Amino acid sequence: MIIGYYLLNHKHRWLWLLLGSYYFYMVHQPELAILLFISTTVDYFCALKMAHARQSMKKLYLCISILVNIGILFSFKYLSFFTSSIQDVLAFFGIAISETQNTGAYSFNQILIPVGISFYTFQTLGYSIDVYRGHIKPEKHFGYFALYVSFFPQLVAGPIERASRLIPQLKTLATVNLDNIKKGLVLIAWGFFLKVVVADRLGVYVDAAFEDPEFNHGLPLFIGSFFFAYQIYYDFSAYTAIAIGAAKVMGIDLVQNFNRPYFSTSISDFWKRWHISLMDWLKDYIFIPLGGSRGSKLKIIRNVLILFFVVGLWHGANWTFVIWGIINAILLIIEFSTNGIRKRIFKALKLPQIAINILGWCAIVVLLSIPLIFFRSPSVADAILYFKNMFNITGLHVNILNNYFELFLCFALMIAVQTIHYFKGNDKIYELVISKSTPIRWSIYMCYVLTIVLFAINRQNTFIYFQF
Repeated sequence: MIIGYYLLNHKHRWLWLLLGSYYFYMVHQPELAILLFISTTVDYFCALKMAHARQSMKKLYLCISILVNIGILFSFKYLSFFTSSIQDVLAFFGIAISETQNTGAYSFNQILIPVGISFYTFQTLGYSIDVYRGHIKPEKHFGYFALYVSFFPQLVAGPIERASRLIPQLKTLATVNLDNIKKGLVLIAWGFFLKVVVADRLGVYVDAAFEDPEFNHGLPLFIGSFFFAYQIYYDFSAYTAIAIGAAKVMGIDLVQNFNRPYFSTSISDFWKRWHISLMDWLKDYIFIPLGGSRGSKLKIIRNVLILFFVVGLWHGANWTFVIWGIINAILLIIEFSTNGIRKRIFKALKLPQIAINILGWCAIVVLLSIPLIFFRSPSVADAILYFKNMFNITGLHVNILNNYFELFLCFALMIAVQTIHYFKGNDKIYELVISKSTPIRWSIYMCYVLTIVLFAINRQNTFIYFQF
């Protein structure tokens, strides 16, 4: 793909990347690419119409864009969830409606959720809204717009890009830049290391803990929830590193999606550093239009609850995700409601700033790993059982895999990765390699290959965020 990109004349590169992006998407489920094409076509023409329409017609075209995109997303991702939820409510009142009565012989559960539909739907919706607001002019070249929506490095799991940032880069003539290629390849290698060595290794313990919470008790379940907080972080940041690295090799800069989130000192700080492209999208298109942090405390609380309800529902069609989102909203509300009290306590105790930061780091890990139990559990009942048995301390047994070397290796790898992130962040990993002399660089390369060979976990798992 990349070799062909540089060999082709610049004016033909968009077609090469577009064909490659659609091929990349169709490898998973070919027929679902038509949904991607429908979203692209509808938003392309709606944006062109909005550019020259009067205000009332602009609203009409924006509504068409929103209805088509949200309609597709709802039909394929949420229809079964809402149908079953309504059936459960009716059943509570003694009204039994079978699925076959509603839908014939076909079951909504048979609908396959298109990979990355939440990501590309938000990306193309953001474009339509920006055109409506007059922030950007509509893209007249259908090919470049289609490439913006389907650009393969970030198509299925982000980061969610803005048209004003990505489309100009797709049009810019990119020449072979060895520095960009080196940086990109290092980021790709780092992403694979995070995925197959660290995240998947943590996932082995996490799977064992969550698959049988009734049998396990106490500390192993605490460790399972703690490991999952870092598994999902390393797994998602791994994909992001690979996506950013692949684009960097072609001279294209994607937005950073993480900024050392587990070094945050507050809940609000965490959500500014975690899944940055999604949270910025929700802030600009949902939170601020609702009033943001302006107005009375009740309105701010309402806006935060709505925002995190959407965050939870965006992640999955299950009440576990909704509850996870609402718990995070409650934590955020408690934080800003007690901000003055905490400042007075720290001042009275005369704690140094480093001590306050360390307390904040520890609090973030604990407070955010506990709600993730709902995120990881298949049902609310399973999550409640996990909570119940987690606080049932029956002994000092900590290793449910009966392999203390693997448990030690998990902690050692987490410490190593966090140390690297602390000093280099999520976006400057390449500085560990490309700034070194040639012998040291090649030694690092050999150690990397050896590490992958010796410690990679062959679980054949996709990235966690592919399901969203």
